[in-house]
Amino acid sequence: MSQNFQLSDILHVLLHMAERDGPTTSEALAAAMGTNPVVLRRLMAGMRSAGFVVSGKGHGGGWALGCDLERITLGDVYLALGEPRLISLGFREDHPTCLVAAAVNDAMRGVIQDAEALLLKRFGDITLATLSADFHRRMTQQKAKGPTQPHQLEHHLHEDD
Repeated sequence: MSQNFQLSDILHVLLHMAERDGPTTSEALAAAMGTNPVVLRRLMAGMRSAGFVVSGKGHGGGWALGCDLERITLGDVYLALGEPRLISLGFREDHPTCLVAAAVNDAMRGVIQDAEALLLKRFGDITLATLSADFHRRMTQQKAKGPTQPHQLEHHLHEDD
């Protein structure tokens, strides 16, 4: 089973948007993330419904944050994405007739539920402001080390400046 990068991707995009003074187009965000603008717009639709972003059409339009980073937790973003699967482990049979499989399923189900509950609790404890502060700390450290290559998304986002 393949990994789902939606949460990581949308957090990345939201944090970069927080660094911008104005709206950013779907095309610029998608190009920077190496995806299709339609895929990006689908992800952003959930963020817009939750009030985390706003969008404008026409010249000068695009996506912008719709609220403060302190208000948004990782859990909020996860919910706005439609609660994608957190853990990809599954069962050979959902309703096994084999008693061994039933014992395995019950043990795994309990552990998976505990792990998901812990993940969701931690997601609720972390705001985008926390991630932004960590990003700025890392930027300060990086600048102290000397010049580096620009971040791919930052390069794409500033091409139109």
